[in-house]
Amino acid sequence: MADVVLFHHIQGLTPGVVALADALRAAGHTIHAPDLYGGRTFGSIEEGAAFCRADDAPDLDALADAAVAELPEALVYAGISSGVMQAQRLAQTRPGARGALLLEACVPVTGEWAFGAWPAGVPVQVHGMDGDEFFAGEGDIDAARELVSLVPDAELFTYPGDRHLFEDSSLPQFDPEATTLLTTRLVAFLDGVG
Repeated sequence: MADVVLFHHIQGLTPGVVALADALRAAGHTIHAPDLYGGRTFGSIEEGAAFCRADDAPDLDALADAAVAELPEALVYAGISSGVMQAQRLAQTRPGARGALLLEACVPVTGEWAFGAWPAGVPVQVHGMDGDEFFAGEGDIDAARELVSLVPDAELFTYPGDRHLFEDSSLPQFDPEATTLLTTRLVAFLDGVG
């Protein structure tokens, strides 16, 4: 079974993120879900973004690095929305990655925002809604298409709809049908690399 670190989205380690982690655990995988916000959660994307932009905001890169420091190198890195920044950075820069699951975001693998080349032999899936203002509207879907064009073991899955954070059962934008399909695909990926 796979050993996975799952980084939460901009609203924090919500009950819905925990529920997704639990669903993957129920499939037999080891899921680490670090809380980079120290127990804080936010009622909206805007509130979470304001927290991350504040002068006294936590150093999320340092916290993510610390969260994986004691974990084995052979990890699958997963992230939801803003958590993809940590998951993708570590998948591309920390030796030993077994795979990456990028939910609702994707950083370009070329250009000024890139973390460098995608590591050879590391499979990756990107998931997002085709009408999501953040994923589709801000270029993440284009970055995902580029990734798929450059990496043999890369897949992009889109879901009909315009909801962001659709897999978080504790938020109003939760989409149960899309989340069921997403979870099935995540488990199949983890079964394949585990």
